[in-house]
Amino acid sequence: METLSYETEINAPLQKIWDILWGPDTYSEWTKYFGAGSKMKSDWKIGGKTYFVNDKGEGMVSTIDSLDEPNQIVFKHLGMVSNGVEDTQSKEVMEWSGSFEKYFLTDLDGKTKLHVEVQVDKEWEDDMNSGFTKGLMVVKSLAEGVNLTTV
Repeated sequence: METLSYETEINAPLQKIWDILWGPDTYSEWTKYFGAGSKMKSDWKIGGKTYFVNDKGEGMVSTIDSLDEPNQIVFKHLGMVSNGVEDTQSKEVMEWSGSFEKYFLTDLDGKTKLHVEVQVDKEWEDDMNSGFTKGLMVVKSLAEGVNLTTV
């Protein structure tokens, strides 16, 4: 398991970045590089259930390990969801279950530093690098009101 880090500075306040990251309309915008129709469904409770799924309802089941809105959130990935069934016990899942995905937002006098860390198997490194690099550019453009097609 490797820990990958991504960071960007955004000319917008913390709460605006938080809302873009986790809002139902904007979440699918910045996560489209991980899978079309990405959605996040959460009870927003530490130890509760959070689902990261595609447009077919398949993906990951996780929990919130730590939450301090709008400063940080840490997800702990527990397993997969496929055909409506949660798998947290298979050999494949057990190899990465318990891995973390962390988001830290730091106020820099009206600007925000967004730092993301994700634990992944080496085989997923290129997908994560591509997804987060492109995705965080979308977060930045949405927050700063920049149209990516003109950049």
